[in-house]
Amino acid sequence: QVQLVESGGGLVQAGGSLRLSCAASGSIYSFHVMAWYRQAPGMQRELVCDINSAGVVYCADYVTGRFTLTTDNAKNTMYLQMNSLKPEDTAVYYCAADTANVGFDSWGRGTQVTVSA
Repeated sequence: QVQLVESGGGLVQAGGSLRLSCAASGSIYSFHVMAWYRQAPGMQRELVCDINSAGVVYCADYVTGRFTLTTDNAKNTMYLQMNSLKPEDTAVYYCAADTANVGFDSWGRGTQVTVSA
């Protein structure tokens, strides 16, 4: 099974920026879909952004224009650049991969992002 490890979370003031990384143990070029999800306390996990095998990126409305998903196939790493952060972006951010077109079968342990007002 593919291992995914997130990093880059932390505490930032509102309006600030962070870049999250998701390092994969396998070749992300072969993955069907990779995604960033987040889960705030007491809330359900929600999709932030994803990218499919054709390189098409989708981001949820609440982050469009502020967050950018990119990948580096040579490093087997996916990134999430987060700008203009808001307190409501506070959550644990998870990296996920659909490695075989069967749904998300690999998940990272998450990285905490806290945005102070």
